[in-house]
Amino acid sequence: MSEQTLWLPREFFARDARIVALELLGKTLVLDDERGRRQAVIVETEAYLGPQDQAAHSRRGITPRTRVMFGPAGHAYVYLIYGMHHCVNLVSGVEGDGTAVLLRAAHMPGAPAPSLSGPGRLCRGLDIDRHYNGADVCTPSLHVLDAPALTLEQVRIGPRVGVDYAGQWAHAPLRYAIAGHPDVSAGWGSKARRPRQQT
Repeated sequence: MSEQTLWLPREFFARDARIVALELLGKTLVLDDERGRRQAVIVETEAYLGPQDQAAHSRRGITPRTRVMFGPAGHAYVYLIYGMHHCVNLVSGVEGDGTAVLLRAAHMPGAPAPSLSGPGRLCRGLDIDRHYNGADVCTPSLHVLDAPALTLEQVRIGPRVGVDYAGQWAHAPLRYAIAGHPDVSAGWGSKARRPRQQT
């Protein structure tokens, strides 16, 4: 079986961001380009639900920065925070939704390896920068490998991090992680329930 048959198809990403965020856990992000091959297992994510979500970049509508978020699913949205750290999101939903999933932490199999705990460290460890903004996530150079789904007992859910400005959205349970994994953030308490599809 070729690796390509294991890539997540675009249809995987073209769904509710909460479902995509949950089901990305345990899948492997792969980059294979002129910088070499890098891969890591996704262990923590956050969902951003479009213009209604006051923590999402897309809350202000389409701008030069957020245009990628409003485009087709299965593309990377990469931005710089604090002038030094890159963050990578995978666009979800249907075109025009403005939804995406932030990759918060990952695990690079094998040792020694840099910590990929936190979105900035994840991008630094995998050499992801704004060069990847808008990149198709269903290509040989950038894709996600499928893996068996986790059980709900293996997952934790909680509020997102660093979005205190977003009012009630700051407390929305939209952060997902593999329970007990050493590379996720601390402070997880409640088990995840599968989010419902928006109608």
